[in-house]
Amino acid sequence: MQTHDIKVHPSKALLKREDQLAWKIAGVAADKVAVQKDVAEMIINRIIDNASVAIAAINRKPVTSARTMALGHPRKGGATIFGMPAAKRFSPEWAAWANGTAVRELDMHDTFLAADYSHPGDNIPPVLAVAQTMEKSGKDLIRGLATGYEIQIDLVKAICLHEHRIDHIAHLCPSAAAGIGTLLGLKQDVIFQAVQQALHVSVTTRQSRKGEISSWKAFAPAHAGKLAVEAVDRAMRGEGAPSPIYEGEDSVIAWVLSGRTQADSRGRNTVYDPTYYHVPLPSPGEAKRAIMDSYTKEHSAEYQSQALIDLAFRMREQIGNLDDIAKIVIHTSHHTHYVIGTGANDPQKMDPKASRETLDHSIMYIFAVALQDGSWHHVDSYAPKRAARKDTVALWHKIETIEAPEWTAKYHSKDPNELAFGGRVEIFMKDGSKLVDELGVANAHPNGAKPFARDQYINKFRILTEGILTTREVNRFLADVQDLAKIPAGELGVLNVALPAGTLAEGKPGIF
Repeated sequence: MQTHDIKVHPSKALLKREDQLAWKIAGVAADKVAVQKDVAEMIINRIIDNASVAIAAINRKPVTSARTMALGHPRKGGATIFGMPAAKRFSPEWAAWANGTAVRELDMHDTFLAADYSHPGDNIPPVLAVAQTMEKSGKDLIRGLATGYEIQIDLVKAICLHEHRIDHIAHLCPSAAAGIGTLLGLKQDVIFQAVQQALHVSVTTRQSRKGEISSWKAFAPAHAGKLAVEAVDRAMRGEGAPSPIYEGEDSVIAWVLSGRTQADSRGRNTVYDPTYYHVPLPSPGEAKRAIMDSYTKEHSAEYQSQALIDLAFRMREQIGNLDDIAKIVIHTSHHTHYVIGTGANDPQKMDPKASRETLDHSIMYIFAVALQDGSWHHVDSYAPKRAARKDTVALWHKIETIEAPEWTAKYHSKDPNELAFGGRVEIFMKDGSKLVDELGVANAHPNGAKPFARDQYINKFRILTEGILTTREVNRFLADVQDLAKIPAGELGVLNVALPAGTLAEGKPGIF
């Protein structure tokens, strides 16, 4: 890996494109290096994982709305939409929108956490939609997805968007554009323009994950995927982009991230921060392996809660009557405390009438339910009646989080054997006794007690699609996807998963 130092440059510096981050990203995407076998196998795992959570959410309202919008954009020889028959095809940007929403709705697919957050599996819907439309092969798709994962994870390792309250889709849109560039075998200069366009149009605030969290949390990465498809389309037609998009004096780094220290209201007298972002990218000819650093979810909830759910299961076995609990304190990382903990200062996170999207960003609610039930279900654990239970509300409101420096350090560790996203829990009983336990990584994590492998991904697919798909369709999809590298050009429609006729929900009418 090469580390690239990125900072703001004034316009008069005339920064060469070869020195720009977008050009370097495009170089990685254009590199025709082979995909290693274990990476290709993991890509198959993540395609299975995405299909699992998409089908489980297929008739939920946001997914139904997104699909209904996409149905207004049919295209002969286009892309498939989850739930629909594979013979029906749609414009790729709208298929990316519908499928991306389905994948993201349950918050249950893969994750990578470092300087910022990401769900790199969000790259799959837009890259796959373009692959189907442009009649690419399974090998082409593997190459494109290896790039999408690589670029997103490398950006997340180096550039924190959250501290500036920018949503993490600002890393996703450029990575998806790069992945599509690899898929299509585009030249570096075309990918360069697409990456810049993708970043420029995808900078949004984190209010989508703050306060009253709405269905936009599911739509946001789908929107980024749709924008990425459109950006590549424009670049292929010879259109340019704002440049340099990362380093320019009116760029994203300059005015949105950590690029300047002061300026007057009209942007004059600007002092640029000498601080660099240090972005790792594969060297020319180096394999793209970033997907191997990511990990999926066993439970449908924010990733920082995965280990704490498993810990709740373990701790409940040591408690007789949960009513005897006086207080619970979760010592955890800065990110967990301030995003899904009491450090967020969001009263909605303690409200039994809060939306599902809000509850899955409340570790207080999640830990209480996991402690009471000893299990976690992507529907039942968030049901309004479940959230409103008096004993649950009482326990929930006894829980607080505290930032612990040692857990923040583990969260940001560069050593994969030290990297941890859990915490230490103290349960204070009314009789004065105390129960203490800790867990650093979820059981399903590569370093966890029961790390996910192919069998676990397949089992997750079967569990989440039970009662929704026919046994024949389940077995057909699993056979086809595991033979991904052998799928010939123009045949990627087999990666679609269709519901039985008449079982897809219909959305409300709109403009499309």
